[in-house]
Amino acid sequence: MIHDKLVINLAPTGIVPTKDENPHVPLTPEEIADDCCRCREAGASIVHLHARDSDGAPACRIDIYRDIIRHIRAKCPDLIICVTTSGRRFRSFEERAQSLDLDGELKPDMASLTLGSMNFRNEASINAPDMIERLAEAMHRRGIVPELEAFDLGMIDYARYLIKHDILRKPFYFNLLLGSLGTLSATPAHLASMVDALPPTATWGGAGIGRYQFHVNTMAIAMGGHVRVGLEDSLYMDGGKKRLATNLQLVERVAGVARAIGREVASPAEARRIIGLPEPRGQTPGRA
Repeated sequence: MIHDKLVINLAPTGIVPTKDENPHVPLTPEEIADDCCRCREAGASIVHLHARDSDGAPACRIDIYRDIIRHIRAKCPDLIICVTTSGRRFRSFEERAQSLDLDGELKPDMASLTLGSMNFRNEASINAPDMIERLAEAMHRRGIVPELEAFDLGMIDYARYLIKHDILRKPFYFNLLLGSLGTLSATPAHLASMVDALPPTATWGGAGIGRYQFHVNTMAIAMGGHVRVGLEDSLYMDGGKKRLATNLQLVERVAGVARAIGREVASPAEARRIIGLPEPRGQTPGRA
C-alpha cells in the first residue's frame, strides 16, 4: 500500500483564515476556483470547499456554493468536489445541508461529515448524533459520498457503529485530523492507533492542524495513507510562523515528498478509483 499513488485533498479556505492573516487565502468564488485549479495541476485531486460571503465571513448559502462549483467545473471539470457541512458556525440541519441540494454537474461528489462534537481553541463544533445521522442519510439519498472527519478515536468507534446500523455505507473515506487543541495531539502513536481502528475497507488521509500539518502529512505518506493540505489548516510553511504559505506551495511540497519515497501522485480519475467514487456524469473525462 505504501507504493499506491497519493491522493491529495486540498482545503483551500476554511472558515477561520482571513486575508489580513495571509493575503493568499482565496475567498471569492473566482479566487477559490483559480486556486483549486492551480493546485490540481500540481497534484490535488480533491478540493474541500467552504463558502464565504461578500464580506469574507463564513456562509452556508447554496447560491455561493453554486458559483464556486460552477467556476471550478468550467476550469478543471475533473476535480473531485467536496462541500462542508460543518457545525462549527452553523447549527441547523437546513443551514448545514444547503449545498447538498445542488444538482446536475454542480452536484458535489463528496460532503464532509464530522463524527462527533469537540472543542477548537476558541469555539466548539457541535455534531449531535441525530444531526450526524440526518446528514448521512441526506448524502446517501442524493448520491454524495461522506468525507468522514475524525479528530479522536471515539469518532472512529462511532463511525463503526453507524456502519453496523447501515447509516454509513461504502465507500468509506476518512480524514484523520490531529493537532487541534482539545482533540488528539499529532503524534505517530496517535495516528497509528487511529489507522488501526478504521474499518478494513476504509481509505484514509492524514491532516495536521496548524504547525503540525506537514508532520502529519509526512507520516501519512510514509504509512501508505493519503493527505489533506491547505490554508484552512495552516497559514505557514514553517512551525515558527515566519513564512506565509500558499495553497500551491503546500500541494507541491507534499507531492515532492511522495515522489521522493517512490509514490506518484494520483490524478482525479485515479483518486476516484482509489476511494471508490462513481465516475462523474455529464463532465469532461479526467486527465490521467
